[in-house]
Amino acid sequence: MPTQSPVASGALPHGRSRTDAAPDLEKRTSDEVTVVDPAMVRRAVSAAALGNAMEWFDFGVYSYIAVTLGHVFFPSGNPTAQLLSTFGAFAAAFLVRPIGGMVFGPLGDRIGRQKVLAITMIMMAAGTFAIGLIPSYATIGVGAPILLLVARLVQGFSTGGEYGGASTFIAEYAPDKKRGFLGSWLEFGTLAGYVGGAGLVTLMTALLSTHDLNAWGWRIPFLIAGPMGIIGLYLRMRLEETPAFAQLEKEARTKEKERREAEKRIGVREMVFGQWRSMLLCVGLVLVFNVTDYMLLSYMPSYLTSELKYDETHGLLVVLGVMVVMMAVQPFAGKLSDRFGRRPVIAAGCAGFLVLSVPALLLIRQGSLAAIALGMAALGLLLVCFTSAMPSTLPALFPTKVRYGSLSIGFNISVSLFGGTTPLVVTALIGATGNKMMPAYYMMAAAVIGGIAVWRMSESAGRPLPGSPPAVETEAEARELVRAARRAEVGSAA
Repeated sequence: MPTQSPVASGALPHGRSRTDAAPDLEKRTSDEVTVVDPAMVRRAVSAAALGNAMEWFDFGVYSYIAVTLGHVFFPSGNPTAQLLSTFGAFAAAFLVRPIGGMVFGPLGDRIGRQKVLAITMIMMAAGTFAIGLIPSYATIGVGAPILLLVARLVQGFSTGGEYGGASTFIAEYAPDKKRGFLGSWLEFGTLAGYVGGAGLVTLMTALLSTHDLNAWGWRIPFLIAGPMGIIGLYLRMRLEETPAFAQLEKEARTKEKERREAEKRIGVREMVFGQWRSMLLCVGLVLVFNVTDYMLLSYMPSYLTSELKYDETHGLLVVLGVMVVMMAVQPFAGKLSDRFGRRPVIAAGCAGFLVLSVPALLLIRQGSLAAIALGMAALGLLLVCFTSAMPSTLPALFPTKVRYGSLSIGFNISVSLFGGTTPLVVTALIGATGNKMMPAYYMMAAAVIGGIAVWRMSESAGRPLPGSPPAVETEAEARELVRAARRAEVGSAA
């Protein structure tokens, strides 16, 4: 975490000399206000976002090439059954995410954020690389889908420690007034990973024949995970080796040791039931965030191909274009959440999905390229309300002593039950009812739950994280905060 920096003396309250007041002001500033190093913040945000992009390239590729994987690992005469089996393996990874959160969350509080994020990077890259090496069903029979499932479980377990750690990492480094903007870059990294995965799959689909894609082409994006994982690991480990970070840890060693010793005594029970209200809010917010996210970025390419019989290449290009637009808007939406608050931004997203899901899906079903692009763009811009604000909103739900663990557990429980199962559940609902409007109804239901959570949550924009001192960018801001606090103390005493 950022350390407190002593500041030079400046203007003093009336009635106190510079000589006797400056040391007291410096001490109080050091104890009560966090002064962050802007260069260190930029480095930390870059490492978390770029590493997150690597992780979600690995995880996202599976979604983009789901139809082909159905042919390779789950041969059947029924395309819907193939897609269900493929998304079943996709959803299985989410079942172990809460376990990963329970392991990596507390571990991150004990051995450090960067170390745990490096471990998750290695596991994700290894699991994805292994998928590219698995023989097809035609070669080894039922062993192929079993090995696919094992690799997916490794991916899911590692991802259980990723989002909670990365968002906590950025939130604890960011100054209060810029936490929304800086946090938005985490999901910018996620979108960049998705764009990389979608772009590669789209290029392969356009250049390779169906036979070549099914025979060997599908392996390429998974095998790329190996070198990409090494790059992501380097980025995260490099942050730990910077002189600035070494000095930061040296200054905070005493307090950090005491904090970690206290957190070792905090069990999963306290992380969950001791924070039950915040945990419920987290589950509700993550539900609307991830149902809409996986619906748009993971499920819609397969929906266009399997349900609407749309050309696979054009469908992927549309999704790719929507994600590029989302990336362009993302930082500006993060700034809006700093200026107007997290609640208005997230509430706007919930209201938008409640009102526009049906019209957007009707546009998509209309079938023309322009209509599909317009419908997908509308959903993408609404999703930005969540991707830009959630990385700064969710860490602020929990106090410092349980933040990593509680957030990891709550986030992954919600993702496992609702987000990751979205493609499977919606595909099953369409198969059972024959109603191809099910994606819209599912997003509307999620928006209602998210709206309730927003209504019950407290505003956190511009405020210190619970259990943490105020965080500012300059020593002048720190001095002013301390002076304001002292004036308030004098006024209350009078």
